[in-house]
Amino acid sequence: MMRDERRAAILSELDRTGSVRVSELIELLGASAVTVRADLEALEHDGKLRRTHGGAVSLSKTLTVSVQDRRVNVNVGAKVAVGRAAAELVSDGQSVLVDSGTTALEFVRNLAGKEGVTVVTADLTIADYIDRSLPAVDVVLLGGSLRKGHRYLYGPLVLAGIEALHPDVAIICPTSYVPGRGFMTNYEQMAEVKRAFLRCAERRVVLMDTSKVGGSGLMRFADTADVDLLVVEAPLAPKIAEQVACEVLVAQV
Repeated sequence: MMRDERRAAILSELDRTGSVRVSELIELLGASAVTVRADLEALEHDGKLRRTHGGAVSLSKTLTVSVQDRRVNVNVGAKVAVGRAAAELVSDGQSVLVDSGTTALEFVRNLAGKEGVTVVTADLTIADYIDRSLPAVDVVLLGGSLRKGHRYLYGPLVLAGIEALHPDVAIICPTSYVPGRGFMTNYEQMAEVKRAFLRCAERRVVLMDTSKVGGSGLMRFADTADVDLLVVEAPLAPKIAEQVACEVLVAQV
C-alpha cells in the first residue's frame, strides 16, 4: 500500500473497532513495524487518533469500560500478557462467562482463531468487539440495567440470566486484591454479579495485573479460595503469595 492508503486503512479499522495494535496493523497492512509506528505518529500529529503503548485508540470511539479503569493504555503490557495467557486456557467449543473491564477485553481479543467458542457477557464493549471482529465466536449478551458511563449491565435480570448458566469457564476481573481481605470491587451491584459468576462456572479464573495488589476497593466479593486460578503478569511478593489459596499462573510479558 501507498502511504495515504495505509493511513486511510488504519482510520477505517479504528472506526470499526475503536482500538488497534501495532501487531494487528502489521498483518492487516503488510507493512513493517517501523512503518506502522510512523503512520500512527503522523496520524496522532494530525489529530486523527491517540497513541497508546503498542497501538492506538480512536478519538471518536474511545472504548469506555469502567470509571476506575477506563483508559485502554493503563498497564497495557501487563493486561495484554494476562489476557493472552488466559485465552490459551480456552479450548474450541467451550463456553466462557466474561466479566467487564479492560483486562477482560484483552482476553477476548486473544480468542481470535478459536472455533465454536461462546462468550456470555454483560459488557457492551466486549459484545460489540466480538460482533465486529470475531466472526467465529458467538456472543450472548445478558440483559439488565445499564450503568451509564460504564458500558455494562447489572441488576436482577443479569443475575437471573447467570443463574440459568453453567459455563465451562468464568473470567473475573477485580478492581483490586487486598491481602487479608480478598478480591474487591467498588460497586455493590457488580460484587453481586461477580459472586454469581463464581457460583455458576465449572472453572473460575481471575485476571489481574499486579498493580492491583493492595489497591483500593470497597466491596469484597471473593477470597482466593473461592477461585481456581489467578493469572498475573509477574510473580507475587512472597508474603502475598503465602496468603493465596488458589493456583497462580504467571504470564510472560
